[in-house]
Amino acid sequence: MAKDTPTRDEPDPFDAIVDAPFDAALSERYLVYALSTITARSLPDLRDGLKPVHRRLLWAMRQLKLNPTDAFKKSARVVGDVIGKYHPHGDASVYDAMVRLAQDFALRYPLVEGQGNFGNIDGDNAAAYRYTEARLTATAARLMAGLEEGTVDFHPTYNGEEEEPEIFPGMFPNLLANGSTGIAVGMATSIPSHNVAEIVDATLLLIDNPHVEHDALMQVFHGPDFATGGVVVDSPASINAAYASGKGAIRVRGRFSIGRDDAGQWEDTGIEKLGGGQWQLVISEIPYMVAKGKLIEQIAALIADKKLPILEDVRDESDTAIRIVLVPKSRNVDPDLLKESLYRLTDLESRFSLNLNVLDARRTPGVLGLKLLLQEWVIAQIDILVRRATHRLDKIANRLELVGGYIIAYLNLDRIIEIIRTEDEPKPIMMAEFALTDRQAEAILNMRLRSLRKLEEMELRREQDALLAEQDDLNKLLESPARQRTRLKRDLVALRKDYGPETVLGRRRTTMAEAAPTREFNMDAMIEKEPVTVIVSQRSWIRAAKGHGALDGEFKFKEGDGPAFALHAQTTDKLLIALDNGRFYTIGADKLPGARGFGEPIRTMLDIDPDAQIVAVVPYRVGGQLLLAANTGRGFAAQMDELLAETRKGRTVVSTKPGVKLTVVREIAAEHDHVAVIGDNRKLVVFALNEVPVLARGQGVTLQRYRDGGLADAVTLRLEDGLSWPMGGDTGRIRTEKDLMPWKVARGAAGRLPPNGFPRDNSFV
Repeated sequence: MAKDTPTRDEPDPFDAIVDAPFDAALSERYLVYALSTITARSLPDLRDGLKPVHRRLLWAMRQLKLNPTDAFKKSARVVGDVIGKYHPHGDASVYDAMVRLAQDFALRYPLVEGQGNFGNIDGDNAAAYRYTEARLTATAARLMAGLEEGTVDFHPTYNGEEEEPEIFPGMFPNLLANGSTGIAVGMATSIPSHNVAEIVDATLLLIDNPHVEHDALMQVFHGPDFATGGVVVDSPASINAAYASGKGAIRVRGRFSIGRDDAGQWEDTGIEKLGGGQWQLVISEIPYMVAKGKLIEQIAALIADKKLPILEDVRDESDTAIRIVLVPKSRNVDPDLLKESLYRLTDLESRFSLNLNVLDARRTPGVLGLKLLLQEWVIAQIDILVRRATHRLDKIANRLELVGGYIIAYLNLDRIIEIIRTEDEPKPIMMAEFALTDRQAEAILNMRLRSLRKLEEMELRREQDALLAEQDDLNKLLESPARQRTRLKRDLVALRKDYGPETVLGRRRTTMAEAAPTREFNMDAMIEKEPVTVIVSQRSWIRAAKGHGALDGEFKFKEGDGPAFALHAQTTDKLLIALDNGRFYTIGADKLPGARGFGEPIRTMLDIDPDAQIVAVVPYRVGGQLLLAANTGRGFAAQMDELLAETRKGRTVVSTKPGVKLTVVREIAAEHDHVAVIGDNRKLVVFALNEVPVLARGQGVTLQRYRDGGLADAVTLRLEDGLSWPMGGDTGRIRTEKDLMPWKVARGAAGRLPPNGFPRDNSFV
C-alpha cells in the first residue's frame, strides 16, 4: 500500500508555501504580469517599430531564407517555426499577426508578401495558413539589414535553444511609417502610418538643427498617410498640437472621387454625370480600419429605415479598386448635403486616436512628442552606425593580420615550403623565423596548394592599402559625431530616393485638407424641396396638392365641409397653425397627406383642443414676424422663431381669458412700417409699427379702444403705399387709399370711419 506521507528523498510540498498577505502577493504577481504585457507584447519598440511577435515572425522568415527574390513557402511552415522556436503562444494569434503584415490596406508599407487569400478590405478573414504562402518584402529586408554586422545584441529564446535579435537595425523608420496599435495593462498605443519621405525630411531637419522648433518640423511632416488613403479634415493647428504632445485624435474621411487624372491627381468632386441631368456619387477611398462591407451595410440600413430620405440606393461596384456608388433620390438633391449626412451618420468619417506610447531604448514606456521621438530614433541609428563601424574595424584588423602574413609568405615562399616539407612542427619555426602571429602561421599552413598561385604581392598590397584606408575612415567616423551625422544623412537621402513621392509606393495617399465649417444639421434639411398647395377645410381636414395651383380652385370636400385656408408652400417648410385659444402648433409640410382624397383631420396629427378653431395657417420663415391680435383689441408682434413647437401639444403664445379669442394672425413684411386696425364699430386707426412691442408670450398692448364690440381685423402696411382692399363682385379690382393721415393716430385711439367703399364686413382682405 502506497504511503501518503513523503519519503526522505521527496521534499515536503508544504515547505514551498509562503506565509504572506493575499493582497500583497496578488499585487506583486499582477505587477509582473502587467510589466510583461507592456514590454513583451503590446507596445512597439521605438527603434524598429515592432512588437515581439512581429519581430519573431520576420526573423523566422529570414532564417527560412524567404527573401524577396526567393520562392514562397507555406505560411504554416513559418507559423510552426515561430511558435516552436521563438514565440510560445497560439498559432492563431501568430498567423493573424502575419496576415496583417501582408495586407496592403492594413500596413502602409507591407513587410510580408502574401500569395493566396490574405483577407480583403470588406472585412473577410484570410484563408487558413495551410493554404497561403509568404515571403519577405524589400522593405522588410531593408529593416533587417545589418543583422550580421554586429549592430544589435542577440539573446536566447524562451527555451535557450536558439538566439533572436533584440531589435532590427535597419534604417527604415518603421514605427512612424507603418504605425502600431495595442492595448496593454493600464496603457495603450495608437500610432497611424506616415509617409517615409516626410519622415526623412523631418529627420534631416532635426539632424541639421537639434534645436529646431516643433512647428518647423510640421512644415515638412504633414501628418498621417493611411494605407487606404482618405482625407484628413482636421485643422493644421489641431494636428500640430496632437503631435507636439503625442496625444490627440485625427478625423479622417472617405474620398468622393471618380479616379485619378493623367497627372495622378484625384478628380475629387465624386459626382459622376449621367444622362438627362442625373448624377451619382462615387466613393473611391474609405477611412482606415473601416471594413467596406460594414460601411455599405450602414448606408443600406439608413435607406431601409428612411433615416436618409434623400438617398435612393447604394451599390458596390468595386473590383481591385473601391467603387461605392450612391444614387440620390432625385437630381435636385444637394450633393454637399448628402456627403455631410453620410459623414455624420456612417463610418465614412471616423476618428483615429493618436497616442505615441512606445518603448524607448531602455525598454521604458512613455508618450513622446514628434520631436522627442525622432531624436530618440536618430540616437538609436547613430548607435547602430557606431556598432557597425566597430564591428567592421574588428573584421578589418583580422583581415589585415592575415594579409600581412600572406605578404610575408609570398616574399619567402621557397623557405616556407621548405619548412613545411622538412619540419615535423613547422608552425613554431615559422613564427620564430618570420615573426608571424599564431593566426598568420595557422592561415598559411591551412592554405591549399592551389591557393599558392593566388599569392601575388601587388594584389595583396592593394587589398592592404584599401583596408588601411577604410580603417582610417572608420576611425575618423568613430571619433567625430559630425561625421556620424553626415553618414546618417547620406543614408537617409538614399532611403528617400527609394520611397520618394515620385515612386508608386512612396506617393502620398492621404490628403490633408481642412474641412469647411460644418453646416447646421437636421433631418428636415434632407427633405426634397417641392412646391405644394396646402388646403385646410372648415372642419380642420388638411392635405397638400403637388405644385402651386390656383388658391381659389375647385377642391373637393366632404359633404357639409368647405374651404377655410389655402396657401402655397414647399415640402421643406414648417407650417405654423394658430388656434383661437392662443396656442400655436407646428407641422412639416412634407408630413401632410396627398390631395387625392380629403386629407386627414389635423387633430389626428396634433393634440388640439376639440373646442378650439383654427384662425391661421402660415409657413414658417426664418427671422419672420407675425402680428397677433385678440378680439379685445389687444395684440403684439411675435418672432416666428419663438412660435415653433417641438411637440404635438404645441405652445401657448397669446394668453386668453374666458370670452377672449385670438382673431388676427398676419405676417409682417420687412418693408412694413405701420399697422391698420378696424373694429366691429367700423372705426379705423393707423399707427406706427414700432409702437407694437415684440413679445414671446402674453396679452400684448391695446391696439384700438372700443366702447362696444371688439376688433374686427388688423394688417400691417407701408404708409407711403397706402391702404388697399378688394372691391366687391367678381371684377377683382383693388382700391387703394393713399392719404391715410386722417386716420393716423397714436396706438390705442378710438379711430374714425374708414374711406368710402371700404368692405362692409370690416375685413382688409
